[in-house]
Amino acid sequence: MKKKVMFISSTGGHFSEIMQLSPMFKDYDYSIVTEKTKISASLKEKYQNKIDFLFYGTKDHVLVYPFKLILNCFKSLFLFFKIRPSYIITTGAHTAGPMCCIGKLLGAKIIYIETFANIETKTITGRLIYKFADLFLVQWESMLTLYPKAICKGWIY
Repeated sequence: MKKKVMFISSTGGHFSEIMQLSPMFKDYDYSIVTEKTKISASLKEKYQNKIDFLFYGTKDHVLVYPFKLILNCFKSLFLFFKIRPSYIITTGAHTAGPMCCIGKLLGAKIIYIETFANIETKTITGRLIYKFADLFLVQWESMLTLYPKAICKGWIY
């Protein structure tokens, strides 16, 4: 029986990074979780029952973001119980934070890959998840000074 692995990230560059891991999908009972946008909605045809969506919301929309974050927390809890992953692999960002917290509390192993875009600064999600991730990876050696317990495996591109 294949291990259940959830690949989760917000849309855009983070999602592009997580999809670099798609050759691994065949080795696992995988699921993909991202935000629903016009572009990501088209993935439903390709991945069918292997993809689920959270509400799209960025921090740029200050008044709406807190409500979408709360809704995504509840939806993340629902998706966790629906999928029941043994592992959660993420490249961030805000969409993945609640799922990683829920997963950790309910016994999933958390693998966090700090985004390729950051060479010298921590992401908000990285700061949070670094504290409890089972494996924390960075893509730049310079990031090891910020995350001393991380492992640098190079770029996923």
